[in-house]
Amino acid sequence: MSLLFPKRTKYRKMQKGRVKGKATRCNEVVFGDWGIQALAPAWITRQQIEAARTALARATHRGKVWIRIFPDKPITRKPAESRMGKGKGNVENWVAVVKPGTVMFEFAGVSEREAKRIAKIVAYKFPIPTRLKRRFHLGGER
Repeated sequence: MSLLFPKRTKYRKMQKGRVKGKATRCNEVVFGDWGIQALAPAWITRQQIEAARTALARATHRGKVWIRIFPDKPITRKPAESRMGKGKGNVENWVAVVKPGTVMFEFAGVSEREAKRIAKIVAYKFPIPTRLKRRFHLGGER
């Protein structure tokens, strides 16, 4: 079981909200050489993040991995067959709110061919379409 959830929060429960617009932050590859970018809005659960992280860590071997998203939104659920009312349900899961364009993972230490293969493996772990994004270097290639 992953330990991807906040140690403490100001409030236990949160409203649903809406995911509108494209990402203006976390939309560039900053740490690694390659990034996995979301192409649609979604709630990415902590289990999905952990599954993608393990797949990425196995595939990159000696490469380095950065996780750019964190599940800090609590999702509540009421028990099955319970009557209406009686307040909001208990916290069931934690999700990361991801907008289109958000770079979710970054990795380094692999060739372009390897990066494409890894991106395909990791893409299966998410409920949304993703793409491989290369780091932009000013002044051409390094």
